[in-house]
Amino acid sequence: MRQTLTVIYTARLEECTLFYRGLGLEFVRERHGSGPEHHAAVLPDGTVFELYPAADGRSTGALRLGFSLDAPPDGSALEPGRQVLRDPDGRAVEIHIT
Repeated sequence: MRQTLTVIYTARLEECTLFYRGLGLEFVRERHGSGPEHHAAVLPDGTVFELYPAADGRSTGALRLGFSLDAPPDGSALEPGRQVLRDPDGRAVEIHIT
């Protein structure tokens, strides 16, 4: 088994999109049927990472994420090694740069 999808619901969609874009994710805007517009990125292994707006009845929750990068993203101040950052909603995001 392998993970194929991660969906984060956030009340701060644009701020989270900018944060994860700064880590090197390339998002496209999507909308499926009558669902909400959201941002989706496909990781090199095919895993889909999506950011959705939080809506009534669907709150955001605690979650810890981890990403491994071969190099710091262009224009980033990230250094090689392990770092734990916080996204705009306060989720821990562990980054390991080789």
